[in-house]
Amino acid sequence: MKESINIAIAGATGYVGLELIKILSKHPKSKIVYLCAQKLINKKISSIDNSIKKNLPKISKLKNINWKKVDVIFAALPNGEAQKIAKIIPINVKLIDLSADFRLKNSNDYKKWYGIEHSCKNLINKSIYAITEFSKNNLKDMQIISNPGCYPTSIQIPLIPLLKENIISTKNIIADSKSGYSGAGKNVKKKHKFENLFNSVSAYNVGRHRHTSEIEQELSKVAKKKIKVSFTPHLIPMFRGILSTIYIEPKPNVTAKKIYNVIKKYHKNNYFINVKKFNSNLGTGEVINTNNCNISVCADRLRNRVIIISVLDNLIKGASGQAVQNMNVAFNIKETMGLL
Repeated sequence: MKESINIAIAGATGYVGLELIKILSKHPKSKIVYLCAQKLINKKISSIDNSIKKNLPKISKLKNINWKKVDVIFAALPNGEAQKIAKIIPINVKLIDLSADFRLKNSNDYKKWYGIEHSCKNLINKSIYAITEFSKNNLKDMQIISNPGCYPTSIQIPLIPLLKENIISTKNIIADSKSGYSGAGKNVKKKHKFENLFNSVSAYNVGRHRHTSEIEQELSKVAKKKIKVSFTPHLIPMFRGILSTIYIEPKPNVTAKKIYNVIKKYHKNNYFINVKKFNSNLGTGEVINTNNCNISVCADRLRNRVIIISVLDNLIKGASGQAVQNMNVAFNIKETMGLL
């Protein structure tokens, strides 16, 4: 176990980058040695977010990194940029990528969903897709750790245990998800030109959201058969948080209570997953500024339906917090360190 992990953060001035800084600057085993961005070079990070009080390195360009001083780099960058980093880092430096660059195991799927030709296909199979609760036993030897999307995290955490137990139908899975606008990044107004964006609920990318690809990939891998899901995301007029409502069909003679018990048993030793009382109502307010994912299983009045509600903070468990959780496991330190 290392006494201190030397960390570089690329994309330090974005919403996720700033959240990483806030977590890692208080992490007892981490030392931030580089904060990288394209703009505001030589500025202090506190000039962007004055809640960051710790004396940290000034913002610099990625090309100025001395890799001998770095153990891990977090890439909170647009899609396509982490591939460039993966090509140049030494073998002893880990890359924790918060974009989609290494989430999809088929480079053709990546091009189809993201419109970018993958530039280092040889590294895809050397990376791991890592929702920590499902991948913690396989992280230590991986150089490239692919952090999942925020929506997929909220959907997979309750569904994967059910698919492992083969107690739900793999057909007609519907996920209706709502996110605060921080999930779209600082350029939200450019990406989403809805009228009254901050005063309305808006469905977007209906039937074709990019995160559908990784949801289907990971659920299909567990089920050992091709799974298609109906996934619709919405932006809601708040800054952070995700609530996913998931509709599933249990197999014959499987009750909603059975589904509840399977999820609860699976996650009983996963610190950040909280399965609430059966038929509970949930809201994002109870997970904001935490690395928690809270889950409720509810019986529907329709006999062949069960409703699962999953809530998390998209900037923490959906991004930066899970990335730090993955780092902790990969460097063989306590999984919860810096996240409580």
